[in-house]
Amino acid sequence: MRIFEESMRKNRAMIETYLQKYFRIPSEEIAQVASLFREEKLQKGDFFVKKGRQCRKLGFLLEGYLRFYFTTETKEITHWIFWQGHLVTDVSSFYLQTPSKWHVQALTDCHLYTINYDDYQKINQFVPSWGQINQTFIVKCFSGLENRIFTFLSMSAEERYQYLFDAHKELFQYIPLNYLASMLGITPETLSRIRKKRIS
Repeated sequence: MRIFEESMRKNRAMIETYLQKYFRIPSEEIAQVASLFREEKLQKGDFFVKKGRQCRKLGFLLEGYLRFYFTTETKEITHWIFWQGHLVTDVSSFYLQTPSKWHVQALTDCHLYTINYDDYQKINQFVPSWGQINQTFIVKCFSGLENRIFTFLSMSAEERYQYLFDAHKELFQYIPLNYLASMLGITPETLSRIRKKRIS
């Protein structure tokens, strides 16, 4: 029981850290907001959200890897990989409550703390400045996406590979290379060739 309580206390502290990181919620109000989050575990292959369904939750990933991707008639395209510390949701679907254009699927067993859409709407009861905080967060989300797209478009294939490898080397140990190649906007063959060149 003591171990369980200690684990819960540690996880709650992590949620509060993430809330401060992503939302800049005043410290005196963080505990109340954190109390709205619920523990959730996904097994490998489970979906956080499926394409065509509304994304009804937002979560912090404590352990594991999730893939953010979409499908066409002929292929799957990986947009991003989420790992520990990431905030996970389909921003457009969650905020606008529209059908998701993406699948978000567990690549490994995952441990998250999530808040559903209805509870998310209650945050303004605890945080008077929530309207401005939430607006700033949404702008940061789309600004971050824009910056990532610009960065990748301005880099060569080798530079994109090196950028990801330097920043998140562990992804190359746990994530199938075809997913990473798709995320980098290159073919698996090109990724393999770049890796061999770097190793030699």
